[in-house]
Amino acid sequence: MGKFLEVKDLHVQYKTDESVVYALNGLTLDVEKGETVGLVGETGAGKTTLALSILKLLPEDVGKITKGSIYYNGTDVIAAGKNEMRRLRGEEISMIFQDPMTSLNPVLTVGEQIREVLVLHFPDMTKQEREKRVDEILTLVGIPPERKSQYPHQFSGGMKQRVVIAIALVAQPKLLLADEPTTALDVTIQAQILQLMKDLKQKLNTSMIFITHDLGVVMEFCDSVAVVYGGEVIERGTIEEIYVREKNHPYTEGLFNCIPDLGVDTHRLHPIEGEVLDPTLKPAGCKFADRCRYCRDNCKKSNPDMYHIGGTHFIKCYRYTDGEVQTNE
Repeated sequence: MGKFLEVKDLHVQYKTDESVVYALNGLTLDVEKGETVGLVGETGAGKTTLALSILKLLPEDVGKITKGSIYYNGTDVIAAGKNEMRRLRGEEISMIFQDPMTSLNPVLTVGEQIREVLVLHFPDMTKQEREKRVDEILTLVGIPPERKSQYPHQFSGGMKQRVVIAIALVAQPKLLLADEPTTALDVTIQAQILQLMKDLKQKLNTSMIFITHDLGVVMEFCDSVAVVYGGEVIERGTIEEIYVREKNHPYTEGLFNCIPDLGVDTHRLHPIEGEVLDPTLKPAGCKFADRCRYCRDNCKKSNPDMYHIGGTHFIKCYRYTDGEVQTNE
């Protein structure tokens, strides 16, 4: 039996009149049932493109899957027709988009927007059953049901994000794609939203891909981590395997070094040197080579394989062979 979600060797391009953007370049990822995977990387790494590919929501005429496969619970997503995808979206797979301010329709009440999902996916539900379900999901996300007749502009940023989560979860999907759901919120509201999502995940046993650039949030919230750079997963493992910091991809090392250590008196943080890879370029070697302090000749000539470090820990780097680290000499 295969994984709950399997993405293999996925390539996605965005073609415009000016250029071709190589957004995903052989990305491979799997998710078990009930697992929360943290997808970590800088802006432009390809995290949102992966989520949009799983839902087949890439911009028409511009975004295109050129190679690879996506299987969700045995369904071939790439081959699925419009009707099948319409059923999967919302009912089986839901997405919480990055900005709650632009995710909601300003001219519909929040109750109408939640109800819309039920009308589409559960047409046999009676009006009374729908109203009861709307009230239940609003209560679950911490919004009084009597506010369902209000419009988005009458809610704060944190409350809007709760509404977005309610819309995503009302049909009780089996897979949730959360695209930086707390980025636009202040720290206190961020903590509340994360706790809410953690509670709902346990109640509904939902699998989740949690997209973020915040390693601290990942440690609190996720079961495993996939580090993305240049449209590829370059490190994959459980929280324990990656956060123990004994063996990491040089890029992951750089991400950890960007986090301030409250126990150390320091004048500056240590950002990763160099610029993020230009997505219109397609280097022959490792995508991180130009920014890597361990870079050797072969790093720029060919792309390394994923090496098995132990357990479920894999690193895509020439410094590693199966189970051991190579020195830079």
